[in-house]
Amino acid sequence: MNTTNCIIIDDEMNAREALKGLIERYFSDKITVLELCKSVQEGVKAINKHQPDIVFLDIEMPHDNGFELLKYFKNINFEVVFTTAHRKYAIEAIKLAAFDYLLKPINIVELQDVLNRFRLNRLKKQKDERLQRLLTNLAGSGSGFSRIALPTLTGYQLENYHGITHCVAEENYSRIFTVDGRQILVSKNLGLLQELLPEKLFFRIHKSYLVNLNYVKTYSRYQRHFITLEDGTELDVAKRRIDDFVQAISSYTKA
Repeated sequence: MNTTNCIIIDDEMNAREALKGLIERYFSDKITVLELCKSVQEGVKAINKHQPDIVFLDIEMPHDNGFELLKYFKNINFEVVFTTAHRKYAIEAIKLAAFDYLLKPINIVELQDVLNRFRLNRLKKQKDERLQRLLTNLAGSGSGFSRIALPTLTGYQLENYHGITHCVAEENYSRIFTVDGRQILVSKNLGLLQELLPEKLFFRIHKSYLVNLNYVKTYSRYQRHFITLEDGTELDVAKRRIDDFVQAISSYTKA
């Protein structure tokens, strides 16, 4: 397994050195400390430079507190372990989707538990990504495999993409609507979902809508630009997408 790398961000030098000392003394075979930072600003630079697997992040610091660091990243590709001497912050840290939290003074047993959970989660993620790549490759291989593996909150759900009428963005998630009336909440944003679906069949009419051209019934330009699907659903077409959409439906021939 690849070596796990981390960054420690804490305004107190003793706290930084103490955590580094624990890691190097007891867990040097599992994790490597790349850099010690005394502020959020230093931490942001270090994360961009090193791309660590884990960031140990103190909550109470001068200027920006630890929670503010997350606002500097559109996509968080590292796990966060909040470190704090105050129990009141524990629940808040979890609500902010932290990987875990450690109460100061940090002890060996709790640190080992965090590292073990990280290792197991990373193995599961790698397994899920391999499955996704396999199923996506099969879908585009021309072998007649017309199903897509949709990453849900609990795993994967295989669906025939011909049965998907449209997809709607919901922040970092997407909601898929099927011809038989089901709705599937998918743990991918609409842009990533668009990459998985056949571009000749699905068209992005709006930042929030991706539609299957097979199910477009009408397109209206009266007062506003919108389409109506076979089931009666109405969806707006963004102004900047109108010309491309008209070209797409003009050249599209239903199978």
